Amino acid sequence: MKLSKKVVLLGHFGVGKTSLFRRFVDNEFSEEYKVTLGVQIKKKVVELPDGRELSMIIWDTEGHSDSVEDTRKSYLLGSHAFIYVFDITREETYKNLNEELEYLQKNYTKVAAKVIGNKLDLVNEKETTAYLEAQNIPFDCLTSAKTNKNVQDFFSDLAKEITS
Repeated sequence: MKLSKKVVLLGHFGVGKTSLFRRFVDNEFSEEYKVTLGVQIKKKVVELPDGRELSMIIWDTEGHSDSVEDTRKSYLLGSHAFIYVFDITREETYKNLNEELEYLQKNYTKVAAKVIGNKLDLVNEKETTAYLEAQNIPFDCLTSAKTNKNVQDFFSDLAKEITS
């Protein structure tokens, strides 16, 4: 039996949502920045440890500069997981992260909410981790869509979580 789960990428513009999306689904990366208008949707089939297959329907949403509340509600409905992406080199993309997560958890109580700090290839991982932890910035994973660091593992772990 094939399972299907909707996963929505959220976050400010320019944080690398589309790059993560393309790296995970197509194993591609491009240096060219293209603004996402509306939403892009792609499917990736992931094999679970128990042998079942999961069709992850990934929604790459357009970025916003203010709040996740600006995201069209129709993009969020029916989701099984939200992935909030921030750029670890731009504080403005994570300074209101706790409020953003609070909004999602309050309004979508049955949806898993995960946080990725992206662009790890541009910083020192240990120093960045220590800084984010000292600032009480919640994150589940630090990734680099460019180098593929932690991307596949993150999505594999998410697939297991949303099917258990």
